[in-house]
Amino acid sequence: MSTHQVHVFISHSWNYSGHYNTLAGWIFERTWRFGQAAVDFRNYSVPRSDPILNASNDRQLKEAIHRQISRSHVIVIPTGMYTHYSKWIGKEVEAAGFYGKPILAVDLRGASRKASIVGSAASKSCAWNSISVLNGIWDLYYR
Repeated sequence: MSTHQVHVFISHSWNYSGHYNTLAGWIFERTWRFGQAAVDFRNYSVPRSDPILNASNDRQLKEAIHRQISRSHVIVIPTGMYTHYSKWIGKEVEAAGFYGKPILAVDLRGASRKASIVGSAASKSCAWNSISVLNGIWDLYYR
């Protein structure tokens, strides 16, 4: 039996922290297995304790996001409408592309429109439930 340590970056806006909290709970608060593989998911998101809000310019913000994403295996982005307006999410998508990191787009319940930046950059999309999200992350990591 092998154990895989998978680094996951969850994109979020602290104004919509409920989405982040739900995803983080599904991913990081349980032990997961896929077949014979035990999986240790590690949180490489921007921590609430250091939310990069003190970045004094766009370059510092970009560098901080790139640092987190460069060390991640999979980037998870909820497809809520706030992603249309978030400079942060644009920088996260850009960093994922730069480092060749796959993006899992998670369709929020009741969302009638997906953010085009996320939809066009996503390697895979999944439904808003724990099993779909975890299977999506594992699929993108394991390919």
